[in-house]
Amino acid sequence: MSEPMSTTAFRKSPLAPGIYFVATPIGAARDITLRGLDILASADVLAAEDTRTARRLMEMHGVPLDGRRIIAYHDHNGEGRRPGLIAAAAGGQSVAYVSEAGTPLVADPGFQLGRLAAEAGVQVFSAPGPSAVLAALTVCGLPTDRFQFLGFVPSSGSGRKTLLEAAASSGGTSVMFESPKRAAKLLGDLATYCGEDRQAALCRELTKKFEEVQRGPLGTLAQTAAASPPRGECVVVVDRAGAAKTDSATVEAALRQALQNQSVKDAAREVAEAYDLPRREVYQMALKLGD
Repeated sequence: MSEPMSTTAFRKSPLAPGIYFVATPIGAARDITLRGLDILASADVLAAEDTRTARRLMEMHGVPLDGRRIIAYHDHNGEGRRPGLIAAAAGGQSVAYVSEAGTPLVADPGFQLGRLAAEAGVQVFSAPGPSAVLAALTVCGLPTDRFQFLGFVPSSGSGRKTLLEAAASSGGTSVMFESPKRAAKLLGDLATYCGEDRQAALCRELTKKFEEVQRGPLGTLAQTAAASPPRGECVVVVDRAGAAKTDSATVEAALRQALQNQSVKDAAREVAEAYDLPRREVYQMALKLGD
């Protein structure tokens, strides 16, 4: 984040007791929301995955600490820090937590804090904003009505195999994070599991100066990345699995079964969704069977 200080004033006001998860920029510093700045200015307690990044963000937007310190909360000290943060909120204070970048709880140590706070009866609030997952889905050019987030890709072992299989068989678009050094290998492995013709996108440096989105078949993207390794933070998006070809006899049998206790319209919708077929075609078939 290297942008000049924001000229938009924040509003400092009392907050209800609880844990506030504040989404922070993934690149462009001005992507912080006005409500996010309000919370950072008003919270009694500040916690951050990276205190330096949080302090810089607040300085950039003119949000004063006013004597507050920023408590480090990350994967390595979370177990020891969670009780104190939850106790502060339970005792009537407002606690704001920010991840290093993006929305807390998404591939972030905030998950355990939010879950244990809710279990303790502490109110949990969200100040939504930047997310690398949603940013990648927005620009990838692939279907977004259903998607799965697979997180950071394991470098090897059964965890990697499980993730690749999940992407290959998913009925929704798959989103995953990867380091630039391993992006070519991931794309190559995805091409093996999903097929070289499966459509995908390699998104890097989202919202930053050198943002780039490469779209195309996995095989082509893998070759390009191997020849010219990408730089910067990478998000890989892979299209859903293609619908398996279904013969008309199978569809007709499913419709006859559905028509036993459903209307023609409902039966057609159910079967069309089950076999990923055009609803109009299935509806016409259901009309004939209904007659």
